[in-house]
Amino acid sequence: MRLLSQLVRSFVFIGLGLLAAGAGASPTMPQNTVEYRVLSRPQPTESGKKIEVIEFFGYFCPHCNALDPVLAEWVKKQGDNIVFKRVHVNFHNLIPQQKLYFTMEAMGKLDDYHVKAFNAYHVERNRLASDADVMDFVSKSGLDKQKFTEVYNSFTIQSKLNRASQMMESYGVDSVPMLAVDGRYVTSPAQAVSTMGRVTEDMQNRALLPVLDYLVAKAQKEKSGVVPAPSPVTTGKKK
Repeated sequence: MRLLSQLVRSFVFIGLGLLAAGAGASPTMPQNTVEYRVLSRPQPTESGKKIEVIEFFGYFCPHCNALDPVLAEWVKKQGDNIVFKRVHVNFHNLIPQQKLYFTMEAMGKLDDYHVKAFNAYHVERNRLASDADVMDFVSKSGLDKQKFTEVYNSFTIQSKLNRASQMMESYGVDSVPMLAVDGRYVTSPAQAVSTMGRVTEDMQNRALLPVLDYLVAKAQKEKSGVVPAPSPVTTGKKK
């Protein structure tokens, strides 16, 4: 029994050591194909001299939900350095969720209702899988249902859905959350800790931030002509 107790304590000690190492670890110099990758075909941006940062996400995604407050804090600190956008992906044929996001965006209501939509799915168990589910959310959240319905069923939203599908293809989005910087670099929380040991999801999300800082600074220098743009490296999609 004493030997068993010693073994248990040893495993606990090792496990805590791994977590502690992960907590203190962060990529000091992110590398292409490791903490991020360069798109083989750069995509156009609409941010002018500012750096465009796009989050590909979905309300259905628990990892997107966990990342959201951490990413929102980072975006706020960037100020005028970046133009931040989100693209709700079409995984699992959850088009009503896409339409919900793009409708709130078109109505200028994201600041007030974006987090509520996450909560509806992950806390209140409204799967937002049908138009009826979405309208139930709209009624309970306090959005103007008549105005929402008009926008939700408009040609504008259909165009946004088509554009989202094109961007997913162009950026090679096969998982979420995924972040794109300046139409050239992509990364994710999982990729940011690819060289680390065992970490918690919060540690993983926090590790993403210095990678984003590095990529934004890199893109800014390249736009200003300080350093040449790197040669793109083609990599396969992650499984």
